[in-house]
Amino acid sequence: CTLDSEVALRVGGDFFFDPQPGDSPVKVVLIAGGVGINPLFSILLHIADLHGYQEGKGNEYKMGTVKLYYSAKNTSELLFKKNILGLMNAFPGKIACCFHVTQQSSQICKELQPHVTGK
Repeated sequence: CTLDSEVALRVGGDFFFDPQPGDSPVKVVLIAGGVGINPLFSILLHIADLHGYQEGKGNEYKMGTVKLYYSAKNTSELLFKKNILGLMNAFPGKIACCFHVTQQSSQICKELQPHVTGK
């Protein structure tokens, strides 16, 4: 998004992402805190599947990019972090994540450092 971009925002309720063939590609931004990652991680996996189909089988839906912003107290509370890093590596430029920690007191592991902001 850029300044003055129009975005759709959904808070609460059912969480799903089910684009249909012929739908225009969209850029998806997912924002999660703590265990709130659970439904968004499912959406992220679905998006990865769509990218995989797009590369391998010529799926009719062209998936846009996704950016996940995920916050927790510290890196040990970032659920699915290894899986998320794996998805970013599998789909560079298509799936990205920025982790934010609010109460990190120990050193952040080298693998996560480029993706972590916060204290």
